[in-house]
Amino acid sequence: MRKRISFAQADEMLLSRDALLSTGCTERELRDRVISQTIVRVHRGFYVDGTEWERLWPEGKHLLRVIAVKRASPGAGPVFTHLSAAVLWGLPLYRIADVLVHVLIAGARHSRVAAGVARHESDVAEDEISERYGIMCTSLHRTVFDLARTTRLEAAVSAGDAALRSIAVHGQEYDADAAAQWREELERFAGPGLRGVRQARWVTDFVDGRAQLPGESVSRLQLFRLGFHAPDLQVPVVGAEGDRYFLDFRFRRSRTFGEFDGEGKYLEPELRTEPTPVDAMLAEKRREDDVRGVTGWSFARWGSMHIGSPDTLGDRLAHFGVTPPG
Repeated sequence: MRKRISFAQADEMLLSRDALLSTGCTERELRDRVISQTIVRVHRGFYVDGTEWERLWPEGKHLLRVIAVKRASPGAGPVFTHLSAAVLWGLPLYRIADVLVHVLIAGARHSRVAAGVARHESDVAEDEISERYGIMCTSLHRTVFDLARTTRLEAAVSAGDAALRSIAVHGQEYDADAAAQWREELERFAGPGLRGVRQARWVTDFVDGRAQLPGESVSRLQLFRLGFHAPDLQVPVVGAEGDRYFLDFRFRRSRTFGEFDGEGKYLEPELRTEPTPVDAMLAEKRREDDVRGVTGWSFARWGSMHIGSPDTLGDRLAHFGVTPPG
C-alpha cells in the first residue's frame, strides 16, 4: 500500500553520502547498494532506503528530491517553483511523476536542465516568494498559476481545488467570499503573452475548494466534459437520528447522489475515519442506508478506474441511470 509522508518524515528519511560512509559503508558497497536498489539515489550525494522509496506516492518522492537539492545547495538555497513548490505546499500531483526538481534562477535567458534540476528564468516578484519549512518557494497563488498553465488539466484542477480548499473551507463550511478573493488574486498573474495563460484563466474560474480529494476534482472535470456543468457539491443530508452527512455530488434530474469511492478512505489510516478498513466499509454502508432512507434517492459510485476519460465515467454513470442533461 502506498504511503504519504510529512515534511519532517521526508527530512528524516533522507541519508547523505557522508552519513552512510560514516557508518562504515565503503564507496564500493555504496555503489553496489544503489545497483541492487537497496538504496535509491535521489540527488547527487543523497539517498533513501529502497523499500521505503517504493512505498511512496509521487508527491513524497518529489519532496525528498526537493529536500536533497536544498541540502546540496550553498547558502539559503534556490527558490523552488512549479511541481517542487507544489509539494512544499502539500498540493497533489495527480498522475505526475516528473523527477526533475524545479527552481528559479536569475539572469537565465532560457530554462535549462542539469543534474536533475530544471532552472527557470526568474520573472517572479518578491511578494510571490514564500518560505515553507525553512525553504524558499513560490507563493501558493503563484504555484497554482504556474501549474495551471503548464500541466494537464487533471493535475491543474486537482492542485487548484486543494489550494482553494485550504483557503476557503473550514470544517464543512465553504467561505464563498474568501474563494472569490482568492480567484481575484490568482487572476492578476494572467498577463498577456504567457505560455498557457488561456488554460490558467479557465482553471481559475473552474476550481472549487469543496472537492476533498484529487479523485473528486478529476471527477468534476470529467462531469463537466460530459455536460454536467454545475452538479451540486458536498451536499448536506441529515439522517434519521440527526447525523449530518455530506455527499460528493447531487444529480437532481435522476434523484441520485454521486460518490467518488477512492481506495484511500478505506485503506489509508491518514484518510479513513474508522480504525480498520472493515470498520470504514461498514460505516459507509450504514451512511448510505441512512441517506437512502431519509431521501428516497439512489447512489452512483465510481472509483479511480472510472475517471480516466469522460466516456469511461459516462458509461459508469449510465449504469445507475445518470445521464447528462439535454
